[in-house]
Formats: sequence, structure tokens, C-alpha cells
Amino acid sequence: MDQLLFFLTQSPVEALSQVFVLGGWVILFWGLLYAGLLLLSAYKAGLYTKNWNWILLAIDIPAINIQTPKAVEQLFAHIYSVMEPPSIATVFGRGFVQFSYSFEIVSIEGYIQFIIRTLDIYRDVVEAAVYAQYPDADITEIEDYAKDMPTQYPNDTYNMWATEFGLTQDFAFPIRLYHDFEHSISKDTVLKDPMGTFLESFSRIGPGEQMWYQMIIEPTPESAWKPQCIKKIKEVIGEKSKSGGGLSGIFSGPLKFLETAGDQILGRVDGGGSSSAGGDDGPPNQLLFLTPGKRKVLEAMEDKISKIGFNTKLRAIYIARKEVFNPARGVNSLVGAVNQFNNPYSNMLLPKYLTSTRYFFADQRKNYRRKILMSAYKSRDMYMGGKQPYVLNLEELATIWHFPMSHVKTPLVQKSETKRSEPPIGLPLEHIGLDGNMFEGGDPRVSPHKKKETPKDKPYVTDSGYIFDDDIRFG
Repeated sequence: MDQLLFFLTQSPVEALSQVFVLGGWVILFWGLLYAGLLLLSAYKAGLYTKNWNWILLAIDIPAINIQTPKAVEQLFAHIYSVMEPPSIATVFGRGFVQFSYSFEIVSIEGYIQFIIRTLDIYRDVVEAAVYAQYPDADITEIEDYAKDMPTQYPNDTYNMWATEFGLTQDFAFPIRLYHDFEHSISKDTVLKDPMGTFLESFSRIGPGEQMWYQMIIEPTPESAWKPQCIKKIKEVIGEKSKSGGGLSGIFSGPLKFLETAGDQILGRVDGGGSSSAGGDDGPPNQLLFLTPGKRKVLEAMEDKISKIGFNTKLRAIYIARKEVFNPARGVNSLVGAVNQFNNPYSNMLLPKYLTSTRYFFADQRKNYRRKILMSAYKSRDMYMGGKQPYVLNLEELATIWHFPMSHVKTPLVQKSETKRSEPPIGLPLEHIGLDGNMFEGGDPRVSPHKKKETPKDKPYVTDSGYIFDDDIRFG
């Protein structure tokens, strides 16, 4: 009380000086140090990422595709290899920013394309992951389809709707998975591919309209998300927290000793009434009393932490010229396609940050969100926007983004038409030149170790000596 009166009788400057002398300088020192370290890490990160070169790869899968989403699950496991845990040396020395991928599905006037965005230095990682599961796929580098679209709104030519999808529950609760779409017909089990509904909604748009779907994923270490899931699992089963922290933990040993000594002196067995009343407080959890539905959710939660996880952000944009802009067709079909991944008893993906606003300053807020979401989409920034990312595991990612199976009849999905093959091993090394003469050096336009494109107006010479026209070349 005397100290409080002392500070109340002082002027603000004198009071602050007294606080500083009595230890306030320590708080100020640590605050300045923390701010300095943040600025240093941000500066180093800027230097580290300034030379990054991003590329977009269009993926065309074979027309006959019998691979289930399990193949894409393996693809995600493959590309997880770029995950680099941060350290003091990388954050404050070299600089550190966790690299991310962007998996996208784009419909431009009904023409649908699957796209993966990655750094050029990791192109081989992505291609190896795709070819390992889809050997006959075609991968082509393309220009960014979003770069020419306007960011500022209102716009004289275009109008847009956009959203970020978020989870309704903690990410420890999984969404509906692809094996939940399986159903049996006689003796066969058929996967009712959820991508069929998704792509059908994308094929409904027409001239002047575009629909984009973006899933940004960032590899994350197990220690960053699995402890939170385990905590939620314990909450579901009603596991009781162990006492022992704070003062009770300090005095639990001496109290236990005195209790045991009292039992010996008074002749009590197993601690007597007070011990039984305080120690036997029922089963350690309520697992035996869970309903069948809760048990299924619990099993799904435990299965989720058994697999690799990625920080994830989902976005969708419908953009069209003003004269053909029809949100009732584009938006409703897109949101309806995402709804099939929802499990109301566990977790759901719903639009959480939309450009559709009402009430106070609706138009201004709508245009602001359009700018934010379009900028975030173009930059593929996971942390820009209205919602924070959440963790999905391999199975959940493969559910909401995978290549359609052959029985999905979506005619405007780009697919690989021809089968790629390499020349058989052991062919003779002699080559026939363009003038018919034999030469040992080989055609300078063709390398036996690396594929090269040949001019379309010249014939293609293989290692076996055969000449093909441009329409029937292989490689």
C-alpha cells in the first residue's frame, strides 16, 4: 500500500523513472531484443526468397486412368521431402521461409486443367512424384493464367466472387475421406469419385467465365500439430488430467509420506476413508461410454495423426465479364461440390471469408475483400486473407484434390492422348543421316540421354535409325 501511495504522489515522469530503475529496464531490453530479432529474421528471409523463381506445371493424365486417390496420396508424401525444420542458423543466418506448393484446378470457359505451382529448383521433385504414379502423364510448363486479371474493384470489364474455405471444428477432426465414397455393386467395390461432381460444376460455365480452385499446402513437422490433435483426442474420451503441477506437485510427496505413517499408527488399511475418497475418483476416461458415432470420429482422429500433415489454405474464385456474370450458376455449383467433403458429425469445409457482404458499408467491404482475395490468389500466399491455415493430412488432401478416374465423364478435362515410351535398350549405335549415309557420331539433333525437341519442319531421327514425321514421333 505504501508503494502504491508513493507512485500516486509522483509525477508520471518520476514514476516511470522509478519503475525503470527498479527493474523495468529488463522488460524494455527484452522487448527491444525481441523486436530486433523479428526484423533481422524478416530481412534475412527477404534476401533468401528474392531470387526464387516460380513455375506453373499443367498436368495431363492419360485418358484411361484406373488410379484411385491413393496414388495422389503417395504423390503428396513424395513432395513432403522439401520440408526443412527451421533452426537458429537458417533463420538468422541464411534466412528461412517454408516453401509451399499450390495445387489448382482451373476452368476457363469450361476447359478444365489441373495445375501445380512450384519452385523451378523443385520441378524434378514434382515431376518424379507425378510420373511415379502416372507414368503416361504429360507435364508442360505454362504461363500464369491469373496474372492478367484485374485486382482493383469495381472494374469496368470484370466482376468476381471469391472465398476462403475454413473448417468448422478444430483441424484434429477430419473431413469426409475418399474411401467414404465407396459403394458395393454385387461383389465389386466402386469408388463414386467425388471429383466427378466437382468437375461437372466446372464444366458448366461458358464464354467469358472462369472458375479457379486453389489448394496451397506447406509441409509442417509433426511436433507443430500432432500434440494439439492428441489433446483433442483426450478431450473426446474425457481423459482426466494428471495432477501434480504447481504447489500440489511440490507437497504431494510429503503429504503422501504423512498419510502412510498415519495408516501405520492408526491401523488403517489401504489409506483409510480419506485416501479412498480422494484417490479413487472413477475410471481414467469415458471411453467405454462413448456412442458408436463418437467412436468412429475418435478412430478417424487417431488415423489422421498417423499420417503426414500439411498446413493448408483453400480458395476459390469465380470471375467473368460483366455481361455474362452469373454467380447463381458458378458460385452455387462450386460450393455445392465442396460440400460433399463435409462430415457434419466430424468436420466441414465451408466458405468462411467471402466477398458477399451485407449491412454496414457493404460495397466498400466487398471491393476490399475482392482486392485481398485476388491478390492472395495471384501470389499464392497462404497467410494473406481472412482466415488462418489449418492442418490436413495426406488422405484429406488427396480427397479434395486428385485426378479423376476414367469413369468420370467430363469431356473438357485435358488428358494425355498418346503413350510416352523410350527406345528399347540394345539398339545399334549406327545412324542414318538425312542424306542416307551412315555415320558413327549420331544425329547432332538427338541425344540418347536427354530428349530434345526438333524443328517441326524436319524429320525426327531415332537412335535406331528410323525417321518419323512430326505427327508420329515418339520419345
